[in-house]
Amino acid sequence: MKILKVLVVGNGGREHTIVWKLSQSPLVKEIYCAPGNPGIAELAKCVEISVENIEELADFSREMSIDVTIVGPEVPLVLGIADKFKEQGLKVIGPSQGAAQLEGSKSFSKDFMKKYHIPTAMYHEVHSYDEAIEALKEYSFPVVIKADGLAAGKGVLICGNQQEAEKALEDILITKVFGSAGNKVVIEEFLEGIETSVLCFVDGKTIVPMVSSQDHKRIYDGDQGPNTGGMGTYSPNYVYTDEVAKVVERDILQPTLGGIQEENMDYKGILFIGLMITKEGPKVLEYNVRFGDPETQVVLPRLETDLMEIFLAMLEEKLSDIKIVWNNKAVVCVVLASGGYPGDYEKGKAISGLGEVAENTIVFHAGTAIKENKLVTNGGRVLGVTSWAQDIETAKKQAYISVDHIDFEGKTYRKDIAVR
Repeated sequence: MKILKVLVVGNGGREHTIVWKLSQSPLVKEIYCAPGNPGIAELAKCVEISVENIEELADFSREMSIDVTIVGPEVPLVLGIADKFKEQGLKVIGPSQGAAQLEGSKSFSKDFMKKYHIPTAMYHEVHSYDEAIEALKEYSFPVVIKADGLAAGKGVLICGNQQEAEKALEDILITKVFGSAGNKVVIEEFLEGIETSVLCFVDGKTIVPMVSSQDHKRIYDGDQGPNTGGMGTYSPNYVYTDEVAKVVERDILQPTLGGIQEENMDYKGILFIGLMITKEGPKVLEYNVRFGDPETQVVLPRLETDLMEIFLAMLEEKLSDIKIVWNNKAVVCVVLASGGYPGDYEKGKAISGLGEVAENTIVFHAGTAIKENKLVTNGGRVLGVTSWAQDIETAKKQAYISVDHIDFEGKTYRKDIAVR
């Protein structure tokens, strides 16, 4: 079989994990990453091209004879990178621009769920502050308010009372804290239960779920404070039993695949389904059209099958032909963030202690850079300290031992990741 040249688009912890996994494949000869980060640079050749510069990414792929491009973040997918690559005869893992609306527009995805009878929370789509205040009368508190467009994982606000809801609506619709992502808002009933994340491989004909995980979205312990892009994860999620998995397959995965086919969506990529396991059963909170971050950091270490082999099968719509095998390890990832995140934070803080991590632990780089030959912070979420063991308790202990060794000014992290 041909040995491949691969391009991974992105620069975060998710992309570091994908590159790390692909580097283990005998099918992969060379890995490029655009723009990458210092952790990725140890495994791949980093190329200074922005994830939003689709033209330049396509030119690079053509010039370098890249065999397959894997798109990490949502922004280039919503901008239509998959369509542009396919027009030029380039192979890409990622859904079309039309299909990426499942993440790019909250109202589009809610309408899709309604149309294909996929269990989800009651919702209203509103376009103005006055319309929103009127719609709010139909909900009890807490209530969920979502900016319609992409807001880097920060556009979902849980409001405990009328005052908080009015402030959130004013911020999104009038002050435009999320820019044009807040031109529309989805108001949604608050679902009680335990969250779980299920990432799936999709080739248009088949949908195959990966092992379950759980993300911790809020910045502070005990799920307090504002939402972030994710402060830590673990896999497997104890609530995601075989019984729940069967219900999800029947009521959510298959109807979602049916909808994708019915709408003629070109979908060869990853579908992330955020679920709430409620008393009435599993309900969909959101769709993402790519690997989750930091879910990828705990899911891919459990994958035994060659990831490149899976991607190649997806491109040929032969996902149903391969058996995907997972190990029984428990994996925990603790995110180390910059002080002030998810609000304003400073960059350029020196990072130390990466050489002193515990065994069975890998540190995935998210927001890091090299300045004057030193590793420094360069983002809100800086590192994902990821450990695996035979059980969650041991993995968690190892991860937090390593967290203690790593240091930078303003280091912020949750101390209750994977605590039941």
